[in-house]
Amino acid sequence: MSTIATTVDVPASRTHQGIAAIILGMLLFVFQDAMMKSLLGDFSVWPLLLVRAVVCSLVMVPLILYFGSPHRILTPLWPLHVARAMLFAFGFSLYYAAFPFMTLAAVTTIFFAAPLITALFAAMFLKEHIGIHRISALVLGFIGVIIAMKPGADSFQWVSVLPLICACSYATSQMLARRIGDRDTAMVAGAYTIILAGVLVLPVGWTLNALFDIGTQAAHLRWSWEAFTFGILPWLILLGAIGMVGWTLLSRAYQIADVGAVAPFEYAYLPLAATLGYLAFDEVPSWNTLVGMALIIVSGVYIGYREVVNARRSIMPTAEASFAPGNPGVVHEVHEVDPAPERQ
Repeated sequence: MSTIATTVDVPASRTHQGIAAIILGMLLFVFQDAMMKSLLGDFSVWPLLLVRAVVCSLVMVPLILYFGSPHRILTPLWPLHVARAMLFAFGFSLYYAAFPFMTLAAVTTIFFAAPLITALFAAMFLKEHIGIHRISALVLGFIGVIIAMKPGADSFQWVSVLPLICACSYATSQMLARRIGDRDTAMVAGAYTIILAGVLVLPVGWTLNALFDIGTQAAHLRWSWEAFTFGILPWLILLGAIGMVGWTLLSRAYQIADVGAVAPFEYAYLPLAATLGYLAFDEVPSWNTLVGMALIIVSGVYIGYREVVNARRSIMPTAEASFAPGNPGVVHEVHEVDPAPERQ
């Protein structure tokens, strides 16, 4: 989770590098989701998420051991990491379950309610300050989510609730990330979350199939491993590697640049997803998806802007998630500051 408590002067060149890393990372995450959407035509979601976790473990665990302190495999905060992994396993199972039924742009637009929900949860449960400016931005963003889902219309799909549930699950995991703070590094938090979530999706998938008769329309949710052959293994490894590189770029961006300067560029994911959905799957975003996307982007960017303003005034910030679909979130160092009434 990214929170801003101090403003640090960062050279312009480093800021530009951070922005470039964010945009490239978002592009990789879009390709990751497009690959998942394509592979779900032939494979169940469960082995795909498991293989991604295996690839992550083969890369991140050796890196953590190599770099040593402050990175650590054995951490007393493991219950929080396990809880975050459970939320990820549940939430992103639903997120990817929606892929065959919705356009890539529609799924990701609804999911991008996550930073808005995170900010709302931070105000409700962490008692962080939130003023009229950010309340207005949150209302605008949630209007965008409603427009994107279009409830009550004849074209409304109940499956569109799935990425929204995932967004709520993700926002909850960010509250746990706040508890972790800087006591564990982003690499450790990411490794625990991705690896454990990939393992925990297995009982989720098995239980779902044990309780319900999965029809042909939801074949990607079946407990089926028949199509999983060694011939597809390179593609699955590539899927995991793309996510790993994207996560690394995201982490690097927040290490070298000011959070407020680079965070708004995460919303580049949405137009990139709409473009790739059109090019790869001939998906034309509906008017309500585009309108909802625009409102969510404006809302999220403005909330980020208010974080920067309040940081300069030494005002306790409202949490703003640093995230991308399928990404564990970057846990930034949190500095305590004296709370003061927000000046709007």
